[in-house]
Amino acid sequence: MRARSIGAAAATALALVAARDLVQKKHALLRNFPVIGHARYLLETIGPELRQYVVTSNEEERPFSRDQRTWIYASAKEENNYFGFGTDVDVEHVQGHAYVKQRTFAGTLPDLHDPQAPLPSAKVLGGPRGRAKAFRPASVVNISAMSFGSLSGAAITALNKGAALAGAMQNTGEGGLSPYHRNGGDLILQIGTSYFGCRNEDGTFSLDKLKDVVASAPVKAIEIKLSQGAKPGLGGMLPGAKVTPEIAGIRGIPAGKDCASPSRHTAFHDVDSMLDFVELLAAETGLPVGIKSAVGEMSFWQELATLMARGDRGVDFVTIDGGEGGTGAAPLIFTDSVSLPFRMGFSRVYSTFAERGLTDDITFIGSGKLGLPENAAVAFALGVDMINVAREAMLSIGCIQAQKCHTDKCPTGIATQDPWLVRGIDAPSKATRAAVYLRTLRKELLKVSGAVGVAHPALITTTDIEIMNGDYDARTLASVYGYKDGWGELGPELAQEITALLTTGPNTLQKPVG
Repeated sequence: MRARSIGAAAATALALVAARDLVQKKHALLRNFPVIGHARYLLETIGPELRQYVVTSNEEERPFSRDQRTWIYASAKEENNYFGFGTDVDVEHVQGHAYVKQRTFAGTLPDLHDPQAPLPSAKVLGGPRGRAKAFRPASVVNISAMSFGSLSGAAITALNKGAALAGAMQNTGEGGLSPYHRNGGDLILQIGTSYFGCRNEDGTFSLDKLKDVVASAPVKAIEIKLSQGAKPGLGGMLPGAKVTPEIAGIRGIPAGKDCASPSRHTAFHDVDSMLDFVELLAAETGLPVGIKSAVGEMSFWQELATLMARGDRGVDFVTIDGGEGGTGAAPLIFTDSVSLPFRMGFSRVYSTFAERGLTDDITFIGSGKLGLPENAAVAFALGVDMINVAREAMLSIGCIQAQKCHTDKCPTGIATQDPWLVRGIDAPSKATRAAVYLRTLRKELLKVSGAVGVAHPALITTTDIEIMNGDYDARTLASVYGYKDGWGELGPELAQEITALLTTGPNTLQKPVG
């Protein structure tokens, strides 16, 4: 009798826990997997003790280590994101680790107590080419290209609202501008090889449809995607099962049928015609226009820089995606071995433009695991002006690195179209987490630049960071990547302007210029 009573009490307790899990909105995993989802949090709690003897160290997991994920989770939740008892990195023997060299004295630095952590771009996007709607981005940290289709509508909504709260921008990805992108956040409209949302029935580009889309939403700039780090030189595939009527309507494709994107554009066929296309879009919309690409062979970049040196045509920004990028599903060979990692690829592209004296006229954007302070600091030192975050933004709204993005079985509802799994995401609360993460990363970058003695991370130079080779050798970024004097640095006028903006209080950010 007693055993029966205990069993009934246990069943009642489990039922109450399940009911609570189903209605709470804080944890997507628990809404989708009531009761059993608690096992994940229990294992996470006792993980350090288990890992000492059984599993892995805090630095071994990939693509994001446990320490890196812990920092993102804690930052997004406004919890203590400090680490105690020293570093887990084997500093005496590890190769390739970056170390920032702090300065003893510094000039005037920004206020670090502003909860919004304002950190505008040092460059006016579209300003050098006189675009009608040129503007200074209010945040150097923005959300990278992730389409509705690859991510759920709830995830896109959370990220867009989070971008709005943080004063950042969201890139639509190549899947078109969906209703979920229309939640207050400013947008970068990406145009891919299939021209989703701005295509004719035969799949060719439609300028009229593009202008209609731009006019219907807060689109701040247009990005032409040539390739991405996850699958450079390879067109995407959206299986017919995922092409819902809603996605089909947004993309302008038939519902229920496989959607294969071409590997290359049809609106232009070489660098010369690409620049004509860029100038056409800029003239017709008034917006800054740029390109996104992973880095492989360099003749494309050399020809682009040579043609831009003439001054009559050019891109307003260049987004470089590292080969370690990963929100897009791809064959293993492309994931592991096609296109250069970010630091090597970006430094080669930047050097190509630096040789021709063009770097102050272009906004350089980096993506590929740059949503961590160390990686971001290195990117800024190499010449990046802004960074895009993708997987880190996903982690901030609940991603647990299950690596099921390509299966439509994402357990937290972020990278799936399964209604049951998507219901686990409470967009308003996740939006707050995304915003807090974006602000925290900006604040960390201000702390790092302050340690170096400069007001803005774009003022960190390639001699301020060294790459270690165990405890017996270290080389500056300039030496490692072959930078000449002044490369990676802003011109004097840009440097003075951004320092003044940050130390006297920015009050004209995110407004059109001219």
